[in-house]
Amino acid sequence: MNLIKFLDEFTSENLAKKGASRRDAFSTFSSLGKKAAIAAVPFGMAAASNKAKAATMFQSDDAVNALQLALTLEYLEASFYLQALDSNVLDQDGTGKANAIYEQISMHESAHVTLLQDTLMDLGETPTAEPTFDFTAGGTFDPFNTNNPDAYAQLLALAQAFEDTGVRAYKGQAGALIGNDNLLTAALQIHSVEARHASEIRRLRGLQGWITLDQRGPNMPSVTQDVYNGEENLNQGGVDVSTLGDESPFTAEASSQAYDEILTGDEAVAIASLFIE
Repeated sequence: MNLIKFLDEFTSENLAKKGASRRDAFSTFSSLGKKAAIAAVPFGMAAASNKAKAATMFQSDDAVNALQLALTLEYLEASFYLQALDSNVLDQDGTGKANAIYEQISMHESAHVTLLQDTLMDLGETPTAEPTFDFTAGGTFDPFNTNNPDAYAQLLALAQAFEDTGVRAYKGQAGALIGNDNLLTAALQIHSVEARHASEIRRLRGLQGWITLDQRGPNMPSVTQDVYNGEENLNQGGVDVSTLGDESPFTAEASSQAYDEILTGDEAVAIASLFIE
């Protein structure tokens, strides 16, 4: 499928209005110049700052698609965390821990958006517009409603699903960036931070920091299963990793935890589209 065409069908000019004070507090990440953004998030992109040089280096439509997909996923995450913070639902944990974690991740995601937008513009490409997101997924969730007794649990569950999607999607797009060392390096460095986010959210939910087989974990809505399909793979490089070990075979559960699988672009788009109006 044509990924860019698909994404364009779901774009709109602006997000629905959210709490101005919180958005204003984080808006500086969107307005940072390239130099400031790179200084704040050292992704090694300085070499790509010259547009003519970047255009010469960058020839692959697949690579452009990969960056546009990454940007759309970062839009989704950045918008989600801002709305979560605006909602005050996180105050239900009673400790302030969840709010502090979401604030930090929110700043990371805003920085990722800025970097990807600037990189695409350096390449002479127009960054895909930010979609309008529906984090209720058509009424399945109600995560920003303080009167919903399940809102806090839903905020954490959605964060886990979004971060796990990001980790697998970045890995799935790495091949499209081969041959463009600066872009591949940047994508992998964002990927590693997304993995840290995923682990942090899992810990916040009282879970282990890694995925076991294709299990989405307790209290995760069934609609999130597509995020975890394929993680049960035990064959790595032609080797059944559950048979490794000097004394006894590893269990399937432990073996699957040691490796992450990819999401294809189409799979990532299908997941994200559940939350795009």
